[in-house]
Amino acid sequence: MEGYNKTIAKNTLMLYMRAILMMGIGLYTSRIILKALGITDFGIYNAVGGIIAMFGFISSSLSNATSRFITIAIGRGDQSYTNRTYGNIKVMYYILCVVIVLLAETIGLWFLFNKMTIPADRMSAAFWVYQYSILSSVVGFISVPYNSAIIAHERMSAFAYISLLDATLKLIICFLLKMSSYDKLIVYATLLFFVGVIDRIIYAVYCNKRFEEVHAPAKIDKEQLREILTMSGWSLSGNLFWILNTQGVNLILNVFFGPVVNAARGIAMQVQGVMGQFVTNFQTAINPQITKSYANVEYDRMHSLLHLSSKFSYFLMLLMSVPVFIEAPIILKWWLGTIPENTIVYLRIILLYSVFATLANPLWIAVLATGRLKKYQLWDNTVQALVLPISYIAFKFFHAASYWVFIILLVAEIVEIFVRVWVVLPLINHKYLDYIREVVIPLVLVSFIAPLVPLALSNYLSTNEVVEFFMISVISVLSSLLFIWILGMKRSERVYFVEFLKKGIKSK
Repeated sequence: MEGYNKTIAKNTLMLYMRAILMMGIGLYTSRIILKALGITDFGIYNAVGGIIAMFGFISSSLSNATSRFITIAIGRGDQSYTNRTYGNIKVMYYILCVVIVLLAETIGLWFLFNKMTIPADRMSAAFWVYQYSILSSVVGFISVPYNSAIIAHERMSAFAYISLLDATLKLIICFLLKMSSYDKLIVYATLLFFVGVIDRIIYAVYCNKRFEEVHAPAKIDKEQLREILTMSGWSLSGNLFWILNTQGVNLILNVFFGPVVNAARGIAMQVQGVMGQFVTNFQTAINPQITKSYANVEYDRMHSLLHLSSKFSYFLMLLMSVPVFIEAPIILKWWLGTIPENTIVYLRIILLYSVFATLANPLWIAVLATGRLKKYQLWDNTVQALVLPISYIAFKFFHAASYWVFIILLVAEIVEIFVRVWVVLPLINHKYLDYIREVVIPLVLVSFIAPLVPLALSNYLSTNEVVEFFMISVISVLSSLLFIWILGMKRSERVYFVEFLKKGIKSK
């Protein structure tokens, strides 16, 4: 137990260092890219080039499924079984790459030319952005088995170091883009593709040197491949519906409102993505331990880790979201200079969505550990499948404002929380009342009370932007920390949190 906690602490702090670096460079580069491309081209890239984010999310989500198989294989202590598992995973991703290219170059290409709203003089650039996005997606998929091996072996330092290079290369892209005399949108997509190739090579070299199973040939074991495909298939089905709720919505916004709205959404999503990295990093560090606890039939420890991951993920996002929600106009003004229309309202609704969405991953990892995904995905997919048609009807027949699509997403996410809890807890021998007492009640108390003071104070500090931003940010953080400590954490969790920090610092 002591070793497990030390590993979680070390990996979490390592990934947080990565997140802080990515946040700083990400926010700076996005400002430079927006100015270099202009609002229209930036919107085109977010709509067309969004295929990278779409397939990137699929690959990262499938990484959880493949990491589960590798983690369990490693836990068995049978290297030949681990090698066979990894070989089957390779086969699956090679097949997925072929499917992606076929779909993207047929249906996707037809949609680009016939349905998307893109200025005629920018269609050629949009085409090349689309092609490089497909190539980037394929490179990302090929990298998933390597990323899964790193997560299964809990070598999170690799992500931190490789991310340092990735962020540096993207910073260089900004300066190259400013100096380029060629079409900047095409140049940007091309350079991002080459950064992805470099990342892929480094991950491959790192894993080949450290993990024996990576050398396993892409060989089919029918029985095991069937098991992997079944679980990954259910995982993929959920991700496809998630895509409909994100990139599908992005395309609908493009069809009804044009690329300027895509630019506003892209900026809001960029802020959310930067903040979400902190939560993702914490969850990435703790996910393998949830899987291993289930595999070792340590249900009490698994339940404790589920509570810990759910609560601290939620609190971390809430801690960051409150000041950003209140001070969104000032933050966006300082960051971008010129704020695209609707960006502020998009950002605020997306922040609310993101806070609730933090509860999804711990429950997903728990059900993934059991291998029984069918009921979970059927119910979850049903709720997600309603978002796109409801949004289309709202725009087509009721002429709703563009921000309504994000409200629909928010409502769907809240409904999904109840569905996930209802499905998952019985599968891991967890009582509903225990989850309500340990997770739901603390989250509700902190969510309602912590923002009250900064929200009230924001009405009286509107004379000076710098003073307002500083005061609201400090008070928001202090208020959230105070009520998280008092209302959100049990005494044992406070003790654990202090020890967690000590171990993380010592392990550095």
